[in-house]
Amino acid sequence: MNIITIKNYINGTLVMPTSGQYLDVYNPATGAVYAKAPDSDAHDVQLATEAAQQAFPVWSKMSAEKRSKLLLKIADGITANFEKLALAESIDNGKPLSLARTVDIPRSASNFYFYATAVMHHASESHFMEEGAINYTLRRPIGVVGCISPWNLPLYLFTWKIAPALAAGNCVVAKPSEITPMTAYLLSEICIEAGLPPGVLNIVHGLGGKVGQAITEHPSIPVISFTGGTSTGAHIASTAAPKFKKLSLELGGKNPAIIFADCNYETMLKTVARSSFSNQGQICLCGSRIFVERPLYEQFKADFVAEVNKLTVGDPLNEASNLGAVVSEAHLKKVLSYIELAKEEGGMILTGGKRIQVEGICKNGWFVQPTVIEGLPFDCRTNQEEIFGPVVSIMPFDTEEEVLRYANSTQYGLASSLWTENLSRANRMAEEIKTGIVWVNCWMLRDLRTPFGGMKNSGVGREGGWEAFRFFTEPKNVCVKYGT
Repeated sequence: MNIITIKNYINGTLVMPTSGQYLDVYNPATGAVYAKAPDSDAHDVQLATEAAQQAFPVWSKMSAEKRSKLLLKIADGITANFEKLALAESIDNGKPLSLARTVDIPRSASNFYFYATAVMHHASESHFMEEGAINYTLRRPIGVVGCISPWNLPLYLFTWKIAPALAAGNCVVAKPSEITPMTAYLLSEICIEAGLPPGVLNIVHGLGGKVGQAITEHPSIPVISFTGGTSTGAHIASTAAPKFKKLSLELGGKNPAIIFADCNYETMLKTVARSSFSNQGQICLCGSRIFVERPLYEQFKADFVAEVNKLTVGDPLNEASNLGAVVSEAHLKKVLSYIELAKEEGGMILTGGKRIQVEGICKNGWFVQPTVIEGLPFDCRTNQEEIFGPVVSIMPFDTEEEVLRYANSTQYGLASSLWTENLSRANRMAEEIKTGIVWVNCWMLRDLRTPFGGMKNSGVGREGGWEAFRFFTEPKNVCVKYGT
């Protein structure tokens, strides 16, 4: 098999890392190396930052209409390369090809389409004063922005940061995950084809401790947008905060799904199964703690286990596969260790709980059965710590007050789902659940105009819609006195 060599994208061209060193990139479904990614360091980040600084004066003063047209070309390029990108995402990440086709790549194109058009309608505020003055707010791009994205939704979340930053007039130094770098590399080729001016977007591949750290501490990168684990987010904050950098941190989750007996049962059952195990549970929005009102609990348990047992774990390129491989061998070991911990904490495995060996080309891949556990206390480690894999717990509750205590008990507060036909209860509960997103009778229904982010240790700030433009611009109040 030919090993693909990925390159950095700096100052409009594809270049080798200055060190000449490369990292192995694995196909999770086979456990084999299939690509080499640059093992970049601070020297590459410096080159990228200099290119971005050089490009910023022209890009920031370019009309919104011209920037919009260039970003629309990138969106069109993603759409034109749809199948190539979907296949690359599946191979790189281990997710089913069907998921990459229906979620990852369409959303990546949508991110560029949305912000390319939204910037044409971005307006600032003005305030009249009786003293004969008017105040207006100028929002200007800040400069060079650092964007660091995770491995679970590689192109989806990469574009989620880059698109609004570029649309607002900033230049970007971006680092994709070293575990899943392929679609970011393909995006750099699309940007060259679209005619994006050199230096406007720079993509530096490599390890977090080298590239991510260099971006975070660079004195000429005043803005950091990061999505990833809470511990890494804390480290980034400890580096960036003393330098007074602007920070957006979208971090971990331990999301509750709360099911009342009056819910629309069939819709709930299928959606909760999907929300538990999509992308092998490797989405920060997946529901990993399922709380069921006691009169419905036994029926739900039986039907949910039966629904989960219908899921096929297998080769991600097989259309019949519902779940693919987890992203790495290290992550496989982490997920399996939490299943063992759950047993030690008194949990009963209702289904799953083991590694799967898939026949054929995927026999050495990193596959885990979708796992359902009951009998755990709400405050045990399994129910408090982020596993980020195909593992969920279920438990009954009796009252709203009780389930709110369970739901709000973790350090996280990213997302939740609530299932009830009682409108008063839905609004009452939504107000009290401490998460940045509350889905009522649905999951992953996303409007790009709405703010996205979490409470507590799930992050700082909000992304999406106008919130992204606010983050990637600096507001300035101008007060003009015109009379006496």
